[in-house]
Amino acid sequence: MKAKYCRYVLKFKQPAGTSRGVLLEKETYFLRLEDESAPGVYGLGECALFRGLSADDVPEYEDKLKELCANIERDEATDLQNFPSIMFGLQTAIYDISNGGRMLPFPSAFTEGESGIPINGLVWMGTKDEMLARIKEKISAGFTTIKLKVGAIDFDSELEMVRFIRSHYSADELTIRLDANGGFTPENAMQRLAEFSKYGIHSIEQPIRAGLWKEMRCLCDNSPIDIALDEELIGISVPERMGEMLDAVKPKYIILKPSLVGGFSGAQMWMQQAAVRGIGGWITSALESNIGLNAIAQWTARMGAEMPQGLGTGALYVNNIGSPLEVVGDSLRYNPSVRWNFPDLEWQ
Repeated sequence: MKAKYCRYVLKFKQPAGTSRGVLLEKETYFLRLEDESAPGVYGLGECALFRGLSADDVPEYEDKLKELCANIERDEATDLQNFPSIMFGLQTAIYDISNGGRMLPFPSAFTEGESGIPINGLVWMGTKDEMLARIKEKISAGFTTIKLKVGAIDFDSELEMVRFIRSHYSADELTIRLDANGGFTPENAMQRLAEFSKYGIHSIEQPIRAGLWKEMRCLCDNSPIDIALDEELIGISVPERMGEMLDAVKPKYIILKPSLVGGFSGAQMWMQQAAVRGIGGWITSALESNIGLNAIAQWTARMGAEMPQGLGTGALYVNNIGSPLEVVGDSLRYNPSVRWNFPDLEWQ
C-alpha cells in the first residue's frame, strides 16, 4: 500500500464569525491510499485539522503525517491516539478503498439517492442585520430547525434576534438551537440561559469553556435549557475518561464531531458511553471540506439519524471540492448522478 498526503487551504466566501474570532480560511490535509495490486484504485480521507480547536494542533502535525505515510508503506502501525483528525482521515481512506475507492466509505440508501438526512440550518455570527437576513434565508429555504451561533456580539442583540424569530414562528413551527462555543462565563451563564429560555429554546451547546466540570455540572443541573457538550469532548480519547467526564457533568446531549474526537471509532466510543447513561446527541461536521463532510454524512446515514443533524454542504468555501452532496429543503442528500470535481492537488 502506498500513502501520500497534501495540504489544502479552504477559503471562506465571506468572513465566518465565531466566539473565538473571525475565520477567513481553514487549513486541512488530504490523505490518499493507493492499492498497488489494483492500479487506479485509491481511497481518500481528510485529516481535518482545526487550528485553535483540534487537540492535535501541534507543530509536529505534518511530521506525524509523514510518519504515517512511511509506516503504511512499510506495513507498520502508527500511534495516532493524540492525533484525532489524522485518525479520522485514515479511517475514511481505509473505508473508501475497502469499498473500491469510489468516495463511498459507507454506501447505503443515502448514497443511492433514496434517502436524506434531516439537518439544522446554521446561522453564522455577524452583525444583527446580517444574522437576521441569514435567519430569513434559512426559514425560506424550508428549514424547521435552525442553529444560532451566540456569544460574540452583544447579548442584548442576540436576545433581540431570538425574540424576533419567536414573534414570527412558534416553537411548534421552528426549533431553535443555540451554540455559545464557550462564549459565556460561569458568572453570567445562568442569567443568559434564563433570558433565552423565555423563547422556547431546544438546547444550547457548550455555554462555558471546556474543562470547568464543576461549573458545567451546576449549569446542567439548574439550566432551564437543555445543555449539549461539544468542545468538552475534545482531547478525551479513552472510554474510562469519557465516562468520568459524563458522570461528572451529566449533560442532556453530546455533540459528536468525528474529526475532533478520533474518527468514527472515537465517535462510537462516545456514543456507547452516552447511551448507557441515557444521554442523547447528534452528529455535526466541523468545517471540513466536502471530502470529510461526505464521509461524516455517509456514516451518519448508517447510524439512522432521526433528529436534525449538524451537517451542510460545505457551501461556505469558494474553493471546496465539488461533490454530490446537496441540500434539499431541510435535508442533506447525495445525488449519485453528480460527479466529484477535484482540483490539481500536490501530493507528497
